[in-house]
Amino acid sequence: MPAKIRLARHGKKSRPFYFIVVADSRAPRDGKFIERIGSYNPVTNPATIEIDFDKALTWLQKGALPTDTVRSLLLQRGVLYKNHLLKGVRKGALTEEQVEQKFQEWTALNEQKLKSVASKKDADKRSDEKSRLAAETKVKDVRAAALAKKNAKEAAAAQAEEEPIHVTLAAPVAVAAAVEMVAEAPVVEEVAVVEEAPVVEEAPVVEDAPVVEEAPAVEEAAAEETPVAE
Repeated sequence: MPAKIRLARHGKKSRPFYFIVVADSRAPRDGKFIERIGSYNPVTNPATIEIDFDKALTWLQKGALPTDTVRSLLLQRGVLYKNHLLKGVRKGALTEEQVEQKFQEWTALNEQKLKSVASKKDADKRSDEKSRLAAETKVKDVRAAALAKKNAKEAAAAQAEEEPIHVTLAAPVAVAAAVEMVAEAPVVEEVAVVEEAPVVEEAPVVEDAPVVEEAPAVEEAAAEETPVAE
């Protein structure tokens, strides 16, 4: 069975720390290993990866198989890419000078990529901090508005409780004035009614027309009496 390049767990329960080791594929995960070629600390940000490049490359050339996690770590450090280029040298497709040139170019691009990733993480972190601060400020504003509204309601309730006391003290004076006005009002109205009554009764006397119709009767009597005198 070929050897495997894998992780051996160490550290505390909440803070894991791993050794990158070469071990027999039949050995348990945290059991005996052949050689330690690096370490991996995922707790730090970014994660800390330390690999002995030459030892890892040598074990890959011997046929050691890395696990999926270790493969990603070796890929980040360029060990897998260098092993791929050396396979081309053995096949005669590339020369060692070409391998070195290509590997240096890849290293430069990889460093630039890592820097961009780190800057993006920093920008995301600052953005998260700003958004969190804005959310906290919004919550504080909402709480302040609710507290102000509550205080206003309490002040209005206190003022409403104080107002009936003043109204009760002033009530007897207002009632006495109202009684005096009601007592005086009927006297004024009775005098006005007595004075206006004769004006209403004189209207039929002016409108009587039968007095004018009696005049002809008097004249006829006078005419009849004149011949008797002769």
